[in-house]
Amino acid sequence: MSPREPVVLGIFGPTASGKSAVAEELADRVHGEVVSADSMQVYRGLPILTNQPSRPTRMVGVWPLEHETSVADYAQLAHAAIDEILAANRTPIVVGGTGLYLRAALAELAVPPAPAAGARERWEREYDRVGGAHLHELLSKRDPAAAAAVHPNDRRRVVRALELAEAGASLVRHPGRLWTSDARRPTLVFGLEVPKEVLERRIAQRAAAMFERGVAEEVAAALARPLSRTARQVIGIREVAELPREEALSELVLRTRRYAAYQRKWMRRIPDLISIEADRPPGEVADEIVEVACARQHVPARRAGRAHARPGA
Repeated sequence: MSPREPVVLGIFGPTASGKSAVAEELADRVHGEVVSADSMQVYRGLPILTNQPSRPTRMVGVWPLEHETSVADYAQLAHAAIDEILAANRTPIVVGGTGLYLRAALAELAVPPAPAAGARERWEREYDRVGGAHLHELLSKRDPAAAAAVHPNDRRRVVRALELAEAGASLVRHPGRLWTSDARRPTLVFGLEVPKEVLERRIAQRAAAMFERGVAEEVAAALARPLSRTARQVIGIREVAELPREEALSELVLRTRRYAAYQRKWMRRIPDLISIEADRPPGEVADEIVEVACARQHVPARRAGRAHARPGA
């Protein structure tokens, strides 16, 4: 790769690892713009609960809460944003904790066909009527690989697997090196490593701060209008709405910790991931990313450094 070839920088890590702060510091150093790869930050109306950045970021607050979104919808807009940033001679910095959305932003991800209208609801009713074991047996005939990967008691995934099988697709995706040779653009992906105990402390602190900032009122306002099925998947929305404050806080922390563990597993799936110790000021992390990128000639030297211009400035 030549030093002048445009590059996309990716940042992945578990929630509360400091991804957004590092991405913003990095943008200042490489004349960049940040593109979010978070499946819930795409919605407007829950900025506190989804921990949206205060600095303008691409693919944040794109759709209203009633919009039923998909990875395909996200990918189309994310690709356009990345290409626009590159055309302006800036560096796209794709940052997120939703692994599938990061993949979709960086690669031409094969997206399964859309299921028939009402298919999910029909399979959910059938699951409730005949039971998980019966539908899992049906799934084993239609998609053995998916059946082997899904427990009969996992209602959501059994239903999703049957929904996909009916549409001619499969819940089981074939792995691909979507981060390197198959990426749309030359790409480096950095993974932020933070000790588990530090991460858990940050998660608890951030959850408490959400309540201080008014997350309960935010959720009540959001639920007063129609919400799409996908928007209802935001972590903590049900707990904040239905439980007393202390119980809601505990449940929010617990669910977020579980999600962080899942994200750490995702990090191990990314080929050629460059691990960065992130338990330090975000500026120091950004400096190391710049150093590594320059050493690999993925960021032209003329871009590196503290160029403090903001996107659109």
